[in-house]
Amino acid sequence: MQKVDLESMSIDDLAKLCDEASEKLADKIAARQRELAAEMEKLAVLGKKAKVAAPRKDIKDIKESLKPQDLKSQDSKPHDLKQDAPKPQVTKAA
Repeated sequence: MQKVDLESMSIDDLAKLCDEASEKLADKIAARQRELAAEMEKLAVLGKKAKVAAPRKDIKDIKESLKPQDLKSQDSKPHDLKQDAPKPQVTKAA
């Protein structure tokens, strides 16, 4: 595999690379799902109890789930884990 210098790439080139990688990954996921479904069918034929596979996602759905989320929908301030942690309850001694 050719080594790519991401730092020197333009934003458009990086976006194109991201799209191509997402598409290739979606294709590989779909192919693997088909392989696993065929394996499950073979097991079912042999009389083994095979777990029922979840409904296969359409390639379009897989590609959508791989797209980066819109940056505008994320908070502009950094996420602080301490704010999300539940505060311990303090009980007073009698």
